[in-house]
Amino acid sequence: MVEKYDALVIGGGVAGMESALVLADAGYKVLLVEKSPSIGGKMAELSKVFPTTDCAGCIISPKIAATSKHPNIKMMTYSEVKEIYKEDEGKFKVKVLKRPRYIDEDACIGCQRCEYACPVLVPDEYNYGLVARKAAYIYFAMASPRIAQIDLDNCILCGRCERVCPTEAVNFLQQPEELEFEVKAVILATGFKPFDAALKTEYGYGKYPNVIHALEMERLLAPSRPYNAVLRPSDGKIPDKVAWVLCVGSRDKSLGNPICSRVCCMYSAKQAILFSAAQLLADLTVYYMDIRAFGKGFEEFYNMAEDMGIRFVKGKVAKIEETENNNLIVRVENFETGEIEEEEYDMVVLAIGLLANSDVIKVFKNVNVELDPYGFINQFDVNANPVLTNVKGVFVAGCASGPKDIPDSIVEAGAAAAQCIDYLYELGYKISKVETAEPEGVVSGK
Repeated sequence: MVEKYDALVIGGGVAGMESALVLADAGYKVLLVEKSPSIGGKMAELSKVFPTTDCAGCIISPKIAATSKHPNIKMMTYSEVKEIYKEDEGKFKVKVLKRPRYIDEDACIGCQRCEYACPVLVPDEYNYGLVARKAAYIYFAMASPRIAQIDLDNCILCGRCERVCPTEAVNFLQQPEELEFEVKAVILATGFKPFDAALKTEYGYGKYPNVIHALEMERLLAPSRPYNAVLRPSDGKIPDKVAWVLCVGSRDKSLGNPICSRVCCMYSAKQAILFSAAQLLADLTVYYMDIRAFGKGFEEFYNMAEDMGIRFVKGKVAKIEETENNNLIVRVENFETGEIEEEEYDMVVLAIGLLANSDVIKVFKNVNVELDPYGFINQFDVNANPVLTNVKGVFVAGCASGPKDIPDSIVEAGAAAAQCIDYLYELGYKISKVETAEPEGVVSGK
């Protein structure tokens, strides 16, 4: 029997969770599909948020908990939408591929005994390879669902995880499952793809160990960080002199991304502020082409960074080279002096841009969801109603439609859910079933 839902939300990041929660709180049944082992998205990887420097984990964890516990939301993690057919107005047929964890999800209690017993170490994707994880592992500390999985590509089939599991949850015979659903509307909240810093070959990412990208720096600064301090990869030394290079993969026609990613200036200033607070005597420099402090409090945040002694240099970094002791020489054209300058640093952070993650449109088989010139999902009415797409019943939220910060993503996600509710109401669909927790002894009106 095909399960039926009022709405499908593709993507379990902050935008996807917000859309799902707004719909679910209104009483609609929501199917949330996330390709990672846990919901949370990129925000779950961050240290703090700008311009308030509030803890990102403290903001996202209640939303993760609310989404995973909501009775009107069915979560499918480690799963991908493979096909969407629009049959009639308000009727989409959806095929979802559920990948095997080789763990019985109902039996797993998240005790991590399989992880402790596993002898295999492989690079940890959540921490961008800065540390290792086991072949049997839980994705990250506050993952939801908190269910282990086995990386069968790296597993040596020693059986230790199976022997220590108290609930006999390990199942090496699991196979991928293809499930079918019927939904009335779709919200695309698939986020963005980080720019591959290795494509900017003159900066030496992947070649020089102490050239890292911004998401790696986020993990080094986060409370759940892999080390007890910010350490440079080559030798574990605490760096005293660090540079940030902005617009790596943004505003660059040669790399196919001529637009501004909007968040790089502020997240770089945030990282420099956090690093400065941890290393009071550190010498920090930010190389930029333009500072785009467009949001509320952004200009004050930038001024605060300058007041803390962080040096901002307007210039274009031409090349980064490595010295014998793994330090880095940054060669830059200073726009204000017109001079070519060189300076040595212990570590360099590349502020990578946000690229379109529009692969999801390939799953639509009999309708064409339009893209904008930069590969993001096209906003059909960008000024009056930016969450609409060209396909009726399909809405877009967050970075799926273009680079934006967390508050804008959340606002847009709420708008997408509201438009989805309005669409369902116009079609005459009533709430499937409102599930609420009522005080004991109270009888709801019928």
